[in-house]
Amino acid sequence: MKNYKNALFYFGVTGGFTALMYWIIKKGKHLEGSKKITGATSENGSWNDFIASMQHSFQDPLAILLAQIITIILVARFFGWVFKKIGQPSVIGEIIAGIVLGPSLLGMYFPEFSATLFPVESLGNLKFLSQIGLILFMFVIGMELDLKVLKNKANEAVVISHASIVIPFALGIGLAYFVYNRFAPEGVKFLSFSLFMGIAMSITAFPVLARIVQERGIHKTRLGAIVITCAAADDITAWCILAVVIAIVKAGTFVSSLYIISLAIIYVLLMIFIVKPFLKRIGDLYGTKDSIVKPVVAIFFLVLILSSYATEVIGIHALFGAFMAGAIMPDVPKFRSIFIEKVEDVALILLLPLFFVFTGLKTEIGLLNDPYLWKVTGFIILVAVVGKFLGSALAAKFVGQSWRDSLTIGALMNTRGLMELIVLNIGLELKVLTPEVFTMMVIMALVTTFMTGPALDLINYIFKTRDGVDAEEEANHNKFRILISFGNNEKGKSLLRLANSLVKKTKETSTITVMHLSLSDEMHQFNMEDKEKNSFIPIVEESQILKQEITTIFKATIDIETDIADIANQGDYDLLLIGLGKSIFEGTILGKVIGFTTRIINPDRLIDKFTGKEGLFENSPFDERTRQIISKTKMPIGILIDKDLQKVDEVFLPIFSSEDSFLLDYAQKLIYNNNSKIVILDVNGHIDSNFVIKSAINSLEQKYPKNITLMRDKILEEEFLSNEDLMVISHENWKTLVDSRSVWLRGVPSVLILKH
Repeated sequence: MKNYKNALFYFGVTGGFTALMYWIIKKGKHLEGSKKITGATSENGSWNDFIASMQHSFQDPLAILLAQIITIILVARFFGWVFKKIGQPSVIGEIIAGIVLGPSLLGMYFPEFSATLFPVESLGNLKFLSQIGLILFMFVIGMELDLKVLKNKANEAVVISHASIVIPFALGIGLAYFVYNRFAPEGVKFLSFSLFMGIAMSITAFPVLARIVQERGIHKTRLGAIVITCAAADDITAWCILAVVIAIVKAGTFVSSLYIISLAIIYVLLMIFIVKPFLKRIGDLYGTKDSIVKPVVAIFFLVLILSSYATEVIGIHALFGAFMAGAIMPDVPKFRSIFIEKVEDVALILLLPLFFVFTGLKTEIGLLNDPYLWKVTGFIILVAVVGKFLGSALAAKFVGQSWRDSLTIGALMNTRGLMELIVLNIGLELKVLTPEVFTMMVIMALVTTFMTGPALDLINYIFKTRDGVDAEEEANHNKFRILISFGNNEKGKSLLRLANSLVKKTKETSTITVMHLSLSDEMHQFNMEDKEKNSFIPIVEESQILKQEITTIFKATIDIETDIADIANQGDYDLLLIGLGKSIFEGTILGKVIGFTTRIINPDRLIDKFTGKEGLFENSPFDERTRQIISKTKMPIGILIDKDLQKVDEVFLPIFSSEDSFLLDYAQKLIYNNNSKIVILDVNGHIDSNFVIKSAINSLEQKYPKNITLMRDKILEEEFLSNEDLMVISHENWKTLVDSRSVWLRGVPSVLILKH
């Protein structure tokens, strides 16, 4: 009755008021007599009017901007993924994406499409959006600088860092002397041109370098600490020098630039001695609270904007203000983490690719249409590499580093990446660099960034050493070594409980290593030690409850699945334990659609298809991540489907085939170490027909008669399964079980799937 009343009311109100609106509009027609009406009728017909309206909508500035953003993000992410797969920072791929979308490729071969997608009048919108992205990015970079590191390792690092700036800076000025007449813009003084060439040669991409150090696992070594400190000192020094250079360029002479420099010094002093204590006070008040209220967040963002505005007005560029605002943020990890989390997704994923493409739109490789110009480009690259690579390496050698470490420092400091592009864009914007020189320098930035990885590999090959701190090799090779890889804390604790139940009484002859890999971004690195510590706090607490010693491994990576497999394969482990990426007990139509879509658009799956590896994954009951790990791991692996595993006292172990005999080894470990009660189900009668399985079970029954129960009836009740803590099953037979949609799956407890 209530539904009937609601329907009556709904149709009465909507129908009545619709009729009223129609009547008013009808009456209003009579008011048009005294007015001159335009656009009321059309001679073209309604379809043509619709087409004309659509064309007008497509040409609307907002529609063009949105189309540009969609295209840029898709192309940038694709090229970034491609370069990740060949072991390069994705920033290179995103720069290449910008060049591809610019006049060098798209504009050359598809000029009409390029003109439609990137009309000249729309570039201003892209420019301002990309500048906002850079301001947010430099804010993050400022926050990521750990000034305590500079204090602790200042001696060697500052010597290497400043040598790595002065030497290439001098070479850059020397290069400017030879190319000034041919390549400097009209009306630009030699001082301005040479200073910009010098700063462009001496910059280092701190974020890319920091990420490479993390991904290669050398961040915990003495070498890694020195390199990070050098890069941080280099960053601070280079940005201060850049501010001075911009002031000189805008003022015209060094003497007249002193006014700008004086204002800049006053600004820096105000930020350090007034704004920083104010922000620190706010940090002390709110840093311990569960959440940070929006007014507090607004204060920090207002400081960022005011700082950027101040430096832009002074004449040393808004990016320096953003960098400074980040550097004076309160030294409270919670504060910095929250702001990085808020900023980085928008800045790195949405806005920075706009900057890359905007740079690409100004990079015209077609301008280098003469062999002489390519020779000059090659000479610029040579000077850049000699100045930065050899300058840093020789300085490192002078302060007492080995040749290997010195060359490694040189290779890393030679990384230029995004920071170089920022400097070059400023130079082009100030009309200190011509489009020709800008293009040459962009190519130099790409080459020097691209060569970092191969250079490090070559250095390691020559000196026959490996990057990273491998897990300690135990003297006793008979130890049973378990490697746990966890993504979230709850799964990590369940995996640790399981591992502990396998080695509880044999701790002297066993080891458990717990590993957490964090998906990294080449352009983002902040307080990794705090991240590492926080990642392992719940696991360490659980290990203390279990009285189980553990070793931890933490690594930032761009390919979690491959690195898990590589560390497991190279670490001489006996068992790798991982958690399943998602639930596979229940399936929905939506889930199947999503799975199908992912399979089609996932680039890794496309590669597997073409290389013939797709067969490994067909009909697999696992999620994509787990499938990748299984396919790449060359050792025993256990996949835990966790249903809040708290104990491993009651274990169900079905024997489906003769190949399941290896499961009994794990059953024995559980009985001996954990006193587990094992129920063994003979599904297909293999216990009596297979000598190996029969002997193994007889031996277990003799040793542990109270811990072994043998079942030959394969009809199981859900109540039985719900009373078990864990089911142990082989990888192949789990596939069979899932494919058969067995009733077991409805009541099954946590499951350990073992692949021999």
